[in-house]
Amino acid sequence: MSDRFVRPPPLAPEAFAHLGEGHVAYVREMRSEDLGRLVPGAPPVPPGMKLWALIGAAGTPIVIADDRDTAVAGAEENDLVMVSVH
Repeated sequence: MSDRFVRPPPLAPEAFAHLGEGHVAYVREMRSEDLGRLVPGAPPVPPGMKLWALIGAAGTPIVIADDRDTAVAGAEENDLVMVSVH
């Protein structure tokens, strides 16, 4: 077999997790009951609230807001490209 057909090794999970860090983010809806899991040590929030989280490429929460527009504005303020995650 020729060397030109050998695939390079895939990225290590640690390297893959940091792709796009500081450049890419996504917004997702969440319930206030899930806030403590995403942001340990977050102040108490009444249950049943709809929140929006701006999440960085490595999974780090950047902005937590009670409306989507504020979370999206956080991406713009931080010069992050918004991506769609399905």
